[in-house]
Amino acid sequence: MPPRRWQIDQLEPAPGGGRIKMRKQGSGSAGRCCRGDGIDVGDHQYKGRMAADGGNVGGSQWRTCVLFWPLPPASRPESALSMAASRTTRSSSGPLRVGVLGQGRSGLSIHSRWFEQSPRKYRIVAVADLLADRRRHAGERFACDTYRDHGDLLARDDLDLVVNSLPSHLHPPVTIEALQAGHNVVTEKPAAWNVAQLDRMIAAAKKARRVLAPFQQSRYRALFRKTLDVIDSGVLGRIVQVRIVANGFARRWDWQTLQEFRGGNLLNTGPHFVDWAVCLQGFRKPDEVFCAMDRANTYGDAEDYVKVVLKKKGAPVIDLEISSCDAFPGDMITVHGTQGGLSGGASGLRWKYYNPKRTPKQKLIRQPLPEQAYCRESLTMAEKSWSPSKSQADAFTWMSRQFYDGLFKVLRQGGKQEITPQQVRVQMAVMEECHRQARLSKLPAKGWPKGR
Repeated sequence: MPPRRWQIDQLEPAPGGGRIKMRKQGSGSAGRCCRGDGIDVGDHQYKGRMAADGGNVGGSQWRTCVLFWPLPPASRPESALSMAASRTTRSSSGPLRVGVLGQGRSGLSIHSRWFEQSPRKYRIVAVADLLADRRRHAGERFACDTYRDHGDLLARDDLDLVVNSLPSHLHPPVTIEALQAGHNVVTEKPAAWNVAQLDRMIAAAKKARRVLAPFQQSRYRALFRKTLDVIDSGVLGRIVQVRIVANGFARRWDWQTLQEFRGGNLLNTGPHFVDWAVCLQGFRKPDEVFCAMDRANTYGDAEDYVKVVLKKKGAPVIDLEISSCDAFPGDMITVHGTQGGLSGGASGLRWKYYNPKRTPKQKLIRQPLPEQAYCRESLTMAEKSWSPSKSQADAFTWMSRQFYDGLFKVLRQGGKQEITPQQVRVQMAVMEECHRQARLSKLPAKGWPKGR
C-alpha cells in the first residue's frame, strides 16, 4: 500500500519543538499520522516519522501531528528544517524531556508528581496510557502529547528519558523495547522477576549505550540512610542481625494480587526491602535463602504474607517480613550488634551502645557460681535518637527527589549511577529463589484489560 500524502498547512510553535497542522490530499477522513507517511513541504515530498497528537482538529480533514525525521534536510524550507531539528536532537541543556508510560498510582502519583515539582530538571512532554480519561487528564495537566499505544510514544526521537510505570508484567519487555528504541529508561519495581530477564535488560542497555535505572527509591529513605550511618560508625560493634518489617493488616483485591500480572507482596513491596537486605550484605548473593509464603487476606492468587531469611558469610543475618495479616507490626527496622542495637521506623530511630574500652573485662568461669543466680553486671549505655526533618518525613517526595536529582547528574552531567542494575541483579536472584521455594497455585489467566 503506497504511503498517504499529507500537505503541511500550518506550523505552530510548541515547547521544545512544534506542531504541524496537516491536511490529507484527497477525500476521506484524515485518519491517523503514522510512520512512513509521505510529507509534502512546498514542492518537495519526504518520508517522515510522525505521531498523532489527539483527535481531528477543525474537522475530519485535519490532524495535528508532530514531525520527527523529515528527509532529506538539504532541500527543506528553512521554517520546517528549524522545527524538525528541535525535535530530532536530544536536548543538551535545560530540563530533561520525559515520556511517561502509564498514569496509574506510580506513573501519576510518584513520577509525574515529582517531575511537576522539579521543572528545572524535568519536563513531561509525552504520556501513554490505555485509558482515555487518564490521557485526557495528563494532556490537560502537563500540556503534553498523549498516546494510547506506548509504541507510538517510543517512536519519538526527542526524549531524554522514558519512565516505564506500566503494570509489573510489562516492565521487562517494554523496558527492552524502549532501550532498543534508543531511550534512557527508568523502570518501576519490580524491574523483573528473575535474573535472566534482568540480564536481557542489562544487555539491551549496553548494546544501545543507554542508561537503565531501576527505580529503587527506598534506598534513599532517610531512616535507612541513618541506619547505615549508625552501623558504619561502629558504635554498635559487629552487626549480627537486621530485622526488617513491612507489615500491616489489610485486605486487597486489585490486579496486584494476581500472579498473572506478577503481583503479590514479594514483587509489589519486596523490591524496596529486599534492596535494603542485599545492601546490608554488600550486594553479594546470599549463601542461604529461606522463604515461606501464604495467602491470608488476599482475593487473588498471589501471596500476601512473606517471610525471608538471608545468610551470608561475613554479613549480618537478614530477617525480613512483608505481611498483610499483622495487626501489631512494631518497628520497621531492628539492628542487633555486639555492642548495642538500633530500632525504629518512619517517625524516628533510637539506638544505644556501650564502650568496651570503658567497661570492665570479664573472665569465663567454668565452675558453679557462688550465688544461685545468673551473671549480672551494669553496663553504661549511651542512648541516642534521630527524627526525620519535615522534608524527610514526606518519604515519597524525599525519595523521589534524591533518586531523580541523582539521575539528572548521570544523564546531564555524566555522573556515576549510584543504584545500578548489577546491584538489583542480586535482589532478583533472591526473589527468584523465594518463588522457587514457595510456589503457590494459580488462578486461570484472563489477560490484561484492553482499556478504551
